Amino acid sequence: MTHLPVLIADLGLILAAGGITTIIFKKIKQPLVLGYIIAGLLVGPHFKFIPTVSDNANVTIWAEIGVIFLLFSLGLEFSFKKLVKVGGSSSITALVEIIGMSLIGYFAGKLMGWETMDSIFLGAVLSVSSTTIIIRAFDELGVKHKKFANLVFGALIVEDLAAILIMVLLTTVAVSQQFEGAEMIVSILKLSFFLILWFLGGIFIIPSFLKLTKKLMNDETLLVVSLALCLVMVILAVKVGFSPALGAFIMGSILAETPQAEKIEHLTKSVKDLFGAVFFVSVGMLIDPKILLAYWQPILIITGITIVGKLITTGSGALLSGQPLKTSVQTGLSLTQIGEFSFIIATLGLTLKATSDFLYPITVAVSAITTFTTPYLIKYSENFYNFLAKILPKKWLDAISRYSSSTEGITTLSDWKVLLRAYISNTIIHSVIIIAIVVLASRYLHPFIVKNITNGKDGVVISVIISFLIMSPFLWALSIKRIQKVAYSHLWLNKKYTRGPLIAMEVFRIALGVFFVGFLMYEFFDTWVAAGIALGLIVAVMVVFSRKLQSFYERMENRFFYNLNARETAKKQPEILPWDTHLLELTVAPESRLVGQTLVDLAVREKYGINIAMIERGKIMIPTPKRDERLYPNDKVLVIGTDDQLASVKHLFDGEQIEIDEDETFPKQDMSLQKIVINSKSPVFGQSIRESGIREKTQGLVVGIERDGQRILNPDSNLVFENDDIVWIVGNNKRIPELLK
Repeated sequence: MTHLPVLIADLGLILAAGGITTIIFKKIKQPLVLGYIIAGLLVGPHFKFIPTVSDNANVTIWAEIGVIFLLFSLGLEFSFKKLVKVGGSSSITALVEIIGMSLIGYFAGKLMGWETMDSIFLGAVLSVSSTTIIIRAFDELGVKHKKFANLVFGALIVEDLAAILIMVLLTTVAVSQQFEGAEMIVSILKLSFFLILWFLGGIFIIPSFLKLTKKLMNDETLLVVSLALCLVMVILAVKVGFSPALGAFIMGSILAETPQAEKIEHLTKSVKDLFGAVFFVSVGMLIDPKILLAYWQPILIITGITIVGKLITTGSGALLSGQPLKTSVQTGLSLTQIGEFSFIIATLGLTLKATSDFLYPITVAVSAITTFTTPYLIKYSENFYNFLAKILPKKWLDAISRYSSSTEGITTLSDWKVLLRAYISNTIIHSVIIIAIVVLASRYLHPFIVKNITNGKDGVVISVIISFLIMSPFLWALSIKRIQKVAYSHLWLNKKYTRGPLIAMEVFRIALGVFFVGFLMYEFFDTWVAAGIALGLIVAVMVVFSRKLQSFYERMENRFFYNLNARETAKKQPEILPWDTHLLELTVAPESRLVGQTLVDLAVREKYGINIAMIERGKIMIPTPKRDERLYPNDKVLVIGTDDQLASVKHLFDGEQIEIDEDETFPKQDMSLQKIVINSKSPVFGQSIRESGIREKTQGLVVGIERDGQRILNPDSNLVFENDDIVWIVGNNKRIPELLK
């Protein structure tokens, strides 16, 4: 008789239970994640009425694979460019929430009499929200077009990266069982080093590889290659002492920058869903109903802390970042849950044997409750804001309004800030690359040469020459390359007292380059005399071949930025705070009644109070279209208005989004909403809106003016600009600042 391996029988049982429960949860319109957890509870060792899983160790392996592909999928949705573009508001909001909830969770655990490690992990569990649950809730409630949704999505991106950092730090703390300041700093520096190195190397190599092999790849091959890249990065992460989940997340983030990102995400979705289901079922298997009954009071307390604490911390962060009260309240109530990363953090505590058995089921129970409450909190968030607006003192509301208005507008960086930012990033990036080259050469290249080619002094010389050839372009960029020439020239010519610091910075760059060359010599030579001679020769070679190094480095740099920008970046959503107004892209469906009509016939400004800022028609960009411009099927229209105005006009377009062509004649990212303050020296002072030529100069239009505390939306074109007018303009952000000259 053929024997069926226990692994296959257990997998069949897990998937059968997961399939049945998720069908039921789909029918009652509840999150599928909860269905998987219930399935795990049913087939786990604590529920005896139906067949149970025989070998928990095998399920643990499946669950680890599930975590890998779950994090890989989150990385595909993450993208480092999204993090760069996320903006200060989302970053501040997320950081205040993470820090605030970590502290609240820690002190809550201590007040309940928990051990220190349990309290630390509780703070970490509560510090991140659930991307999956929020996206599902937003889809069901139809609020993606609202202003606060962009802030929430940006905060989730920051939280994803913060969760990875938290996992690394918790691992360090759990292993040492105490806070060691030096170890924590080393862990953060180590993580930063490898994040930079992997991102730079990945962006330089992987998109080029995918482009080179594009014609050879069908769906099957691309799926296999993508999963192979994921697992290779997992192996690298484990080799340097990080978790497999971190490696999967990093590779997903790298692939997210490639043009094939959407296709890879689509192809790997089934794999992620399969192993993700096993992971969430394994989560349910670890739940002991007896523990839930024993700890029902902490569960309710932590649930209340999660909802109230996240509302306060997230709302405070949003207010601090300059958001109006309404947006802050809606954002705070949207993030009042914990989810997939919380499970992973709780699992980490169990795996490291750092936490008590009760923390894990409590985490799952709190996640289940907050998952049910999230849609209702989002739905009634505006009502809650209206309630707050009635009970809060008028002075507070006015102060919040003034603060949020003052934080928006055109900001300029001084030459010093521009130069220092460029110098710091240049130094960090190239130092990381050079250190990596030296370490790899000493640990892998030199032993390989000694073993397979030649040993003794010849082997050392060959290793040094190869290492130097590889690192020389980066040494040139670190020590010799001119950075921010315009800002540097302004500082050098206009302010003589700045020449000293500028010279000191250049000397430091050169000294750092010499230090790294000395570091290379130290790794290979036994005597200082030999190292000194080699150092002198290398410096001389760099000076002689400076031009060739420059040319070679620029080609590499161009390739890197070409790969980095291969995929269209997410459009930045500008904001006009005083009126809760923002931009939204809508697509004209072929069956829409808008098709064929001119803008003057539509009169959307008069009927709905919105403005059309841009029309994208294939590769054609029409900024600030004229009155006689017509709308055609699949036109992408950038409109500006409040949440209610956009909601009222959205049904007129009634179409699906289509993929945007990457070859744009007018960069859509340049279309933004900014404000300027008119004074007596402004070129447009004393002129009417029509006479000022704003449409022609900035490819923009005036959508609002604030004068003497009064707000004028959609001002008449004959209105004359006065001193201290605050003017809001949507247009080309490269041209709007010219109005300040």
